[in-house]
Formats: sequence, structure tokens, C-alpha cells
Amino acid sequence: MIILGLDPSLSCTGWGVVRVEGVRLSHIANGQIATDPKSAMADRLDALHSGIAAVIAEHRPDRAACEEVFANKNPQSTLKLAQARGAVLAACGAAGLAVNEHAARLVKKAVVGAGGAEKRQVAAMIGVLLPGAKPAGADAADALAVAIADAHLAPRPDLAKERP
Repeated sequence: MIILGLDPSLSCTGWGVVRVEGVRLSHIANGQIATDPKSAMADRLDALHSGIAAVIAEHRPDRAACEEVFANKNPQSTLKLAQARGAVLAACGAAGLAVNEHAARLVKKAVVGAGGAEKRQVAAMIGVLLPGAKPAGADAADALAVAIADAHLAPRPDLAKERP
């Protein structure tokens, strides 16, 4: 099974692709899609949508996983995050991918063991859990963490078939 992890943001959306074989995880690819803050909102959202669509076309994941939206102190920031998330999820929907959503604290707990882990702790654990993976940046590391958490937390139809 191939899982696409997503860490949406209007400024820089991270993505990470992992392969799950039984209990073994392996890194396939990761990256970040940055948008120009001087561009119109519609253009930035289009860049996110088309960028994720290209990742899906190249790596052909079986499903995707995304962090749930969280409320910021600034309502405008929350709205921009929600719009970015919508563009990314629309790309998944257009490709027919099911998307599992996980709370950021749950992702951190699944990867690091503590829901309040810092970004540097998450990045360090990516190196342990996916030897040889070189995240393209903090957002890509977070996206790989989402994919790893999804591999551990989400139902696995492929395993359900094997059970008596």
C-alpha cells in the first residue's frame, strides 16, 4: 500500500509518500509546494491543487492522509489554512483517493510518542522510522509523519482480508 501524507498550508504545503508492506515502512518521495505570497488567492490555490495532482499522478498512492484543520488565534489564518486544505483535498478527490484525517497531536503522538512534540523532534523521528529519507523541509517532514501515523492508525483493508 502506498500512502500520500499531506501537511497543507497556503504558503508551503508539504507532501510525503511512503510504502507500507506489513509492518515495514519505506520512503518513496517527499517535497513541498510553495506559493507566491504576492499572487492572487485563486492562483495560489490553483498551484496547490495542480502540484498535489502532479504528485498523485506520479506516485499513484492508494490513499491519502491529511492533518485536520485546527483553529488559530487569528481567524484569517484559519480561513487561509482551510482554503489551502480544500484545494489539496479537492486534488485527492479528483483522483478518486480516499483521505483519512488525523489531529496534529495524534500524528505527533503516533510518530514521536508525545502529542506536544516539537517540529525538530518529528523530523528526527522521520530519520529513525524512514532510514535514508531526506525531507525537503519541515513541511515535508510533517507530511511524512502524517503518512506514518496513518499507516499505524487507519484501518487496513489489505490486512482485513488476511484475517480468518
